[in-house]
Amino acid sequence: MIRSYFGLSRNPFDADGLQLLAPQQEILEVLRVHCQQGGLCLVAGEPGTGKTAIRAALAQHDPKRLVTPTVSRTLHTYHNTIRILCQAFEIEFDGGDFKVERQLIDQAFTLHRTGKLLAVLIDDAHLMPMDCLRRLRLLFEEFPRNHNVVLFSQAEMLRTLRLTVNQDLHSRLTYSATLRKLAPDAVEAFVLGQFDRCGLPHHTLSPEALALVARASDGVLRAARNLTLATLIEAVRAQKKQAGLELVNKALLQPHWRSLDELL
Repeated sequence: MIRSYFGLSRNPFDADGLQLLAPQQEILEVLRVHCQQGGLCLVAGEPGTGKTAIRAALAQHDPKRLVTPTVSRTLHTYHNTIRILCQAFEIEFDGGDFKVERQLIDQAFTLHRTGKLLAVLIDDAHLMPMDCLRRLRLLFEEFPRNHNVVLFSQAEMLRTLRLTVNQDLHSRLTYSATLRKLAPDAVEAFVLGQFDRCGLPHHTLSPEALALVARASDGVLRAARNLTLATLIEAVRAQKKQAGLELVNKALLQPHWRSLDELL
């Protein structure tokens, strides 16, 4: 709809070949080093601040040399999680937990003997029960020493790991980083950068509309993306090539953009 109306070759905010912002790029570079040295890393941040983009960039960094099995379904028991991990490793599994663990360890050493690096990526790690994460840590202790585990979570996990009962996990962290909300000018630069990627003119959003998108998104990349796309859809519906304040405000009238007090 947006692509055909504006005559674009790709959709705005297309995930393919997405360029990272400077804070994201810095975290990615450090993670690449840790993938060579081994360790346990934690990338924390509020939803929509760019964790998924970093995870995707790390997985696509060097697929021939760096193997990145990913666990995205973390609301599972340990029994199910290690089987999800087998699927991520693309290996057949059968038998009880001990046998499945043995298959994972053997596969890790097979990759190590072929000269490949291993980084296990666990998304939404804050949803994983601590007992499950603890058992995974014990499993990974049997992996080759240069493997790396990267946890992507919300900031609450940092507080959880600081608890005395979780010091066995906290003490093994070799790197951690927090993704912060962006300033309004950085959000504007992000939106315009995405316009450049798809060939959309900067004046598609008026300066006032762009500033409103930056303020309303509250420094969250995903919110900026969603509000910009909602505004562009309103522009298509209104048959306009430039979206002004009235179209952004029309998008902001949707209930999920409004505060709880306004809805009551």
